[in-house]
Amino acid sequence: MEFLGSHLISAEQLSREDIATVFRTAAMLEPVAQGQKITQVLNGAVLANLFFEPSTRTRISFGAAFSRLGGRVLDTTGFEFSSFAKGESIYDTSRVISGYADVMVVRHPHLGAVKEFSEASCVPVINGGDGPGEHPTQALLDLYTLSKELERSPEQFDGIRIALVGDLKYGRAVRSLAKLMALFNNITFNLVAPDELQMPQSMVDYLEARGHTVYKTANLEDGLDEVDAIYTTRIQEERFPNPEDAERFRGSYTINRDVFSRVCRPDAVLMHPLPRDNRTENCELNNDLNDHPQLAIFRQTDNGIPVRMALFALVLGVVDEIPGSLRDPRWQNRRRYF
Repeated sequence: MEFLGSHLISAEQLSREDIATVFRTAAMLEPVAQGQKITQVLNGAVLANLFFEPSTRTRISFGAAFSRLGGRVLDTTGFEFSSFAKGESIYDTSRVISGYADVMVVRHPHLGAVKEFSEASCVPVINGGDGPGEHPTQALLDLYTLSKELERSPEQFDGIRIALVGDLKYGRAVRSLAKLMALFNNITFNLVAPDELQMPQSMVDYLEARGHTVYKTANLEDGLDEVDAIYTTRIQEERFPNPEDAERFRGSYTINRDVFSRVCRPDAVLMHPLPRDNRTENCELNNDLNDHPQLAIFRQTDNGIPVRMALFALVLGVVDEIPGSLRDPRWQNRRRYF
């Protein structure tokens, strides 16, 4: 895709070359993301961070990424504090807010709503999650994490074996990740979920039509055997027609130290888009894995900052200015990295 001035709504917009471009830019920005260098390439630019669905990590991650580039962030959260509560349309909201900002990030609970925002906007719109639809920036940071954890460049992704575990029916992050991975060759997808929460058949057909191997199973241990990476998700109870129905699936696909040591390859990477349900009986990746070297979930969230910085730099056309803009910070950065 042509990044400059463009919207990013779906993982399907991206090519292998686009992924490589984002990764190169993110790698260049890692020192800035970690507070080791500073830049002001977006000084004077304004981000409208519009989140009409609950979010902690994604909203703050986008805000931190824009701020690290020197820009200013304007936030709004929830319907009750927006003009939607007064009956305003998506078209009017988008048209007005895009007159205030240079780029918008939108999260919305309804499928297709972010695309509606983009169609009315005067500035680039980035999808921060649209209901059960997609989450393309999460997929990019997930793939960036896989690249670092497996020590493979995007050119070396062919042949990866990955287990996608949990709520594959309603999980938008896992769907976007599968679409990005489908750009490579000979990927094996182990889809581990109960029948009621399996990946939609249209997505299975999408993967198989591109020559990938898809194995569906409801058995956790079968699905984890001999994979390079395990990507597990929480039960998306907020998307169930009857949220009480989600209760019967909680804790069904918990991975703990015992399961990992008995079933998984010792070098398998453990990933999760977060939040995970930290209650012991429900937790998808049990808390007893918190200090396990293969648990990548916190490195994964850290990776979201340089990846989202890269996207802002690309859509606003400042990538070439970054190398000459880098400066040492005046503060003392005492963060520990795991």
